[in-house]
Amino acid sequence: MPVSLRRSELCSRTFTTWKLRGQSPLLHKLCLFVLALCLALPAHAEGFITRLLNKPVPGGVVVVDLGNPAQAPKVRYQGKPVLTVREDGQRWIAIVGIPLSVKPGTQQVEVEGGQKLSFQVGAKHYAEQRITIKNQQQVTPNAENLKRIERELAEQTRAYQQFSARQPSNLLFDRPVNGPLSSPFGLRRFFNGEERNPHSGLDFAANRGTPIKAPAAGKVILIGDYFFNGKTVFLDHGQGLISMFCHLSEIDVKLGDEIPRGGHVGKVGATGRATGPHLHWNVSLNDVRVDPAIFIGAFKP
Repeated sequence: MPVSLRRSELCSRTFTTWKLRGQSPLLHKLCLFVLALCLALPAHAEGFITRLLNKPVPGGVVVVDLGNPAQAPKVRYQGKPVLTVREDGQRWIAIVGIPLSVKPGTQQVEVEGGQKLSFQVGAKHYAEQRITIKNQQQVTPNAENLKRIERELAEQTRAYQQFSARQPSNLLFDRPVNGPLSSPFGLRRFFNGEERNPHSGLDFAANRGTPIKAPAAGKVILIGDYFFNGKTVFLDHGQGLISMFCHLSEIDVKLGDEIPRGGHVGKVGATGRATGPHLHWNVSLNDVRVDPAIFIGAFKP
């Protein structure tokens, strides 16, 4: 029976029961009000995951209702597979990362079988950040360093593109370190006056050596010591949901390790292109870097 019919039937039965019991006129009027309120409710009340994650802006996340088929629908966005979960045990939803480069307007996901579902992307303003770097090579690298950067970028891109079958252990993430948020996601960044890629993660101000914890269970799929990122760990949480932690002073895991929620990944440092100790944390969905603040309930429109 459809949800709207079940709700209508329940409200009607409640009204009939109260009426038959001969309640007072005041209670009779209250019952009529409750009945009208029930019938006015939407057929699908938003679940917890939708309320937490649905921030459909460039660099954000959109949650798309997929209905209630027997099996998990297979969904793609911009040619990439998408995370799908069953929300509150009732309906399937797609959790889709939206690139920073997407303009406000209509976008679509494709469901296996040919169905296309549309969603709207709103506007969001991202501020600027100007940083002074002492090592000019980390602003305008020479040819040798550029080759290294290209090689490292390809390696990290392959990690972001992995799509495992595992279900994420949790979608309300724990904060990976205890510390205030510093540089937010999406900042337009200028190093020594030269514009570079927008800030693709979220920074936490923390002292060197502060333990870094896994925000959700995951498998270590990449470890490296990179030109820009310094000592770095990638964790696969499942279905294209991936965390990257960089600028670490120490790495406490090995490639292939299964890390439980809250397990130690490493320690805060200032390796790579960093002006001081902090944790830079990326979250990626369907190979799109999105605002990690969404997953810890700290998103600001």
